[in-house]
Amino acid sequence: MARAPKAKLDLRTFQQELSTRLAAKTAAQVESSRLGLSCAGERWLIRLSDASEVIALPTVVSVPLTRSWFLGVANIRGNLFSVVDFSTFLGHEPAPLSGMTRLIVFGPRAGDLNVGIVVSRVLGLRNLAELAPAASPVGKPDWYAQRWMDGEGNAWQEMDLVRLAHDPAFLQVGA
Repeated sequence: MARAPKAKLDLRTFQQELSTRLAAKTAAQVESSRLGLSCAGERWLIRLSDASEVIALPTVVSVPLTRSWFLGVANIRGNLFSVVDFSTFLGHEPAPLSGMTRLIVFGPRAGDLNVGIVVSRVLGLRNLAELAPAASPVGKPDWYAQRWMDGEGNAWQEMDLVRLAHDPAFLQVGA
């Protein structure tokens, strides 16, 4: 049996092509992945690129004459960040604090706004390919993005942290 002649292998070209394919695959995976959160009895999804980090709730210093959902400010690595109780912001009871409570710190896409939202817990990564689009709620703010349903019938509401960061109601913390 005759073999086809071997193509010349240029190691540098092979490595560059492999690197490009891996980067494209990783970018596609990141784009189709969302971080799942639980807050106010609902499931939420956010883009990975919209959050700079997820941390345990640090010590928060309250600020007088602010809305009930504005918990105050926290020192995170030498920088002051505004801390918002997302559950109360949505009009629900305050998020119960537990060992699972997390602060989702907004990423640089939100601009120069140092802010984080408190959620009850992080539910891990969700792949949009495993979710089905659902009808979005009517009359909700524009930071409500696509609504999704999982295979078990659970609704997941995607939120756009960049739009939330520019929402006038979110920015108005004074009472």
